[in-house]
Amino acid sequence: MKTALVTGGSGDIGQAICLRLAKEGHHVIVHSNTNIEKANSLVATIIQSGGSAQSICFDITNHQQSTQHISQLLNQNPIQILVHNAGIHDDAPMAGMSKEQWSHVIDVSLNGFFNVTQPLLLAMMKPRWGRIIAIGSIAGVMGNRGQANYAAAKSGLHGACKSLSHEIASRGITVNVIAPGIIDTQMTQNTFPKTLIDKLVPAKRAGKVDEVAALTHFLSSDEAAYITGQVISINGGMS
Repeated sequence: MKTALVTGGSGDIGQAICLRLAKEGHHVIVHSNTNIEKANSLVATIIQSGGSAQSICFDITNHQQSTQHISQLLNQNPIQILVHNAGIHDDAPMAGMSKEQWSHVIDVSLNGFFNVTQPLLLAMMKPRWGRIIAIGSIAGVMGNRGQANYAAAKSGLHGACKSLSHEIASRGITVNVIAPGIIDTQMTQNTFPKTLIDKLVPAKRAGKVDEVAALTHFLSSDEAAYITGQVISINGGMS
């Protein structure tokens, strides 16, 4: 049984990833920034289904807090799989975007990635096995109107993962990015009506959270040991 930490594990995509990794026999640490009740509920569901899980709550934009919590987790079990799924939107055209909107979105996706990943690297190097998977976005690949902050955060995340993959590939650790397009979540249901999806997506539908979770599981498996430094789109053919 390997231990997997999933940041933003209480969100729609995060929950699907946690459930799939638990189903595959991993011990899952469900991270939440503030909604610990939702994380605890997911942990209870996993345990009731015969899986193994625990919850943790901390602010990944706080470097000291992140380091302390990661250290405490490592004292319990080695963490071999990290899924950095945490991310936020705060959309506005750049002409009307505040400094706080710009900084906070980048803090969660990009600085949060460093704060959680860096303390785990030496512990992953010792057994020479690790999987780091970041959930990026099509916005980081193509850009998107009104999301300069989000696109900057995600494209920065893509670059960080590509660079990190070069640094630790010889240690048996892979680093990859999953870049979803329009995925059917509570957030997108009110943003992308069916007519707009038909126009934007060649597959004529939104993706499913379980499809993102399935790709995450594959990239975390032994079968994906030769895949690293990649940004893998899951977007129904958008280009």
